[in-house]
Amino acid sequence: MLALDNATRLMKRLRITWTQVSLDEVACAFGRCPFCGPSAFVRLYADSVGVRCIRCFATAVHMSLGFALRSHVPNLDACSVCELSARGPLAAHLARHARSVALSEYFTDISLGAVRGGVRCEDVQHLTYADASFDVVTHTEVLEHVPDDRRALAELRRVLRADGIMLFTVPLHGRVRTLERARPCAGSIVHLQPPAYHRDPLRGGAGILAFRDYGVDIVERLLAAGFTRAWVESPPKVAWDHGRNVVIARCSDTTGWRGHRQVGRHAGRGVPVGLPGG
Repeated sequence: MLALDNATRLMKRLRITWTQVSLDEVACAFGRCPFCGPSAFVRLYADSVGVRCIRCFATAVHMSLGFALRSHVPNLDACSVCELSARGPLAAHLARHARSVALSEYFTDISLGAVRGGVRCEDVQHLTYADASFDVVTHTEVLEHVPDDRRALAELRRVLRADGIMLFTVPLHGRVRTLERARPCAGSIVHLQPPAYHRDPLRGGAGILAFRDYGVDIVERLLAAGFTRAWVESPPKVAWDHGRNVVIARCSDTTGWRGHRQVGRHAGRGVPVGLPGG
């Protein structure tokens, strides 16, 4: 009964209908959210996006990045952060705790760098920020939807300072090599695989085309973009063993970054790939 009551409250807040919920998978658990501390979690269906904190409404995906952020950026209050969204629990956490934060969304009908409703328009492939503007970059489930992710990664490296760090999530599909699903060509899109669309069932709306299914070679793309070190890490699971691996990339291979805790080749549960001898 507690699980159903919490699920009903959460659905009302997020404007979810019961048609988007798997009734036999609804459950409630207690644990710790990286954004709001001790909390209860509701599982609306068996997926990391279907698990929500009832206090801040973060998904298990956001909470995974939140745990990694707390581990690798302990002095967030001294950092300038770029987050590639303008809403949600991660953006709210950064706005409360970072020294400064630049939030943005991509709008197709206004100029890059322009502001609509208080939200700045940015295309990760053509960022309008100056070089070396940020200490930290974060984003969740973005790069798989970007037509030219190599250009996007180079842009993200450009706006980071020399000792900066980037933490983000993408769906990783368990393969070694990334599968390219589509590519832009002469103003249109060429599909190399059957089209796949991702959407958050909790928010509804049209699906967003996935241009690729990432493999663990995503770290090679980060190194090619100019990052010195990159790895995939498994933060603590939230509840019901849900969560998302977090990809971390550093611009410098030094260990003294603003109190940043070095993650070595055999440290924690990370899978680092980068310069030898790390």
